[in-house]
Amino acid sequence: MIKSSTAPYAILLLRVSLGVMFLAHVALKIFVFTVPGFVGYFGSLGLPAIVAYGTIALELLGGIALILGIYVSWVALPLAIEVLGTIVLVHGANGWLFTNKGGGWEFPAFWTVGLIVLYLLGDGALALRSGQRDGP
Repeated sequence: MIKSSTAPYAILLLRVSLGVMFLAHVALKIFVFTVPGFVGYFGSLGLPAIVAYGTIALELLGGIALILGIYVSWVALPLAIEVLGTIVLVHGANGWLFTNKGGGWEFPAFWTVGLIVLYLLGDGALALRSGQRDGP
């Protein structure tokens, strides 16, 4: 049974946690790897530079939107697709554990599930702009 009195706050906690994780993740790309370094890495994967810039924008704007509660369900889906892409293109071949060289796929898989759960649950408490829709 879902505790209807606290469920909106549980969603808030999930939403903000995921948003902070995306801001930390994009900060790593910008400040540690640097934007040119990240673009170069995407190039080494055979991806065009525009995909690297789009990834940075999605993680930055998506993280902010999740924290503030702006169209949460609609923001969670493209973020989930992006993280799934990291499993396919980067982490999947490295094995299960994220402690493996190059990082395995366990953490991105869990992150994807969290985003899908957030999509299914909706905005939660203290959302600034609801993107609620009827049904999943």
